[in-house]
Amino acid sequence: MAMMRKNKNFFIGILLSLFIYLVFQVLITMEILSDFWISTIILISINIILGVSLNLINGFTGQFSIGHAGFMSIGAYLSAIMTLDFHLPFPFALLVGGVTAALAGFVIGVPSLRLKGDYLAIATLGFGEIIRIIWLNTEYVGGASGLSGIPSLTNWTWVFIWMMITIVVVNNFVNSTHGRACISIRENEIAAEAMGIYTTKYKVIAFVMGSFFAGIAGGLSAHMFYIINPNSFNFMKSFEILVIVVLGGLGSTTGSIVGAIVLTMIFTLLQDYPEIRMIIYSLLLILMMIFRPKGLMGTREFSFQMKKGGEEHGTHTSA
Repeated sequence: MAMMRKNKNFFIGILLSLFIYLVFQVLITMEILSDFWISTIILISINIILGVSLNLINGFTGQFSIGHAGFMSIGAYLSAIMTLDFHLPFPFALLVGGVTAALAGFVIGVPSLRLKGDYLAIATLGFGEIIRIIWLNTEYVGGASGLSGIPSLTNWTWVFIWMMITIVVVNNFVNSTHGRACISIRENEIAAEAMGIYTTKYKVIAFVMGSFFAGIAGGLSAHMFYIINPNSFNFMKSFEILVIVVLGGLGSTTGSIVGAIVLTMIFTLLQDYPEIRMIIYSLLLILMMIFRPKGLMGTREFSFQMKKGGEEHGTHTSA
């Protein structure tokens, strides 16, 4: 019965997502939406990919990583190089960026994920800054001036496809035996080790998966803004992604989606007020931590369930 309910939730979610895609695609095709709102929708989708991928590391596995922008920059630069210099098709360029980011995640993950808490946060922060400085001092990619002339290949269809792939893959992983092992590490790493779970292995798996999708998001972002600059992937970018996860709720994929939508809309609506934008943004976060410290969703997810009598109960949250 539980498996049937999960399958039902999955198919309803897919159908609802396809409906949302078609609605926005029609609005874009008929030129009802302006370029401003199209860019906002695409940016929301990219932030959803970033939020869901970081939530796998921080929320479900319980590791404190604040270097996600570094993996995003690897995907952005590598995919841009593939399309600019090697003229690879856009999907292959994205995959090159994502796989390279995943390899970087493996290289940094194997030694650093033996650390815990603040020590891991410092290690990932240092890695992100190392990557930024490398781009800053590499003339091949424009150095401090950035890499320009990137073809505009990112559109609503591509970001929707990768957003759905990210959500489905992460959700299925979390609900698998490997995902349960990651959650057990989050709850009590010592107990997990005592039960025979190779904690470093599962932390590295989560780290590599999160890094891959961060690289994909970076590639999509690079081919949306035509130009990328090392300072676009600094500590503040990693912090912004972390806020999305915390705002939505650590350990909730739905929460990361909601957090990405809310945070992106706040930045969009306040962009005409640069003097007070960060003040309002900071106040909202302070109020959020005071009155809803677990985030908007906590650890809950949206689901579709049936009442005992067979009547549709609708969309609600369940633990």
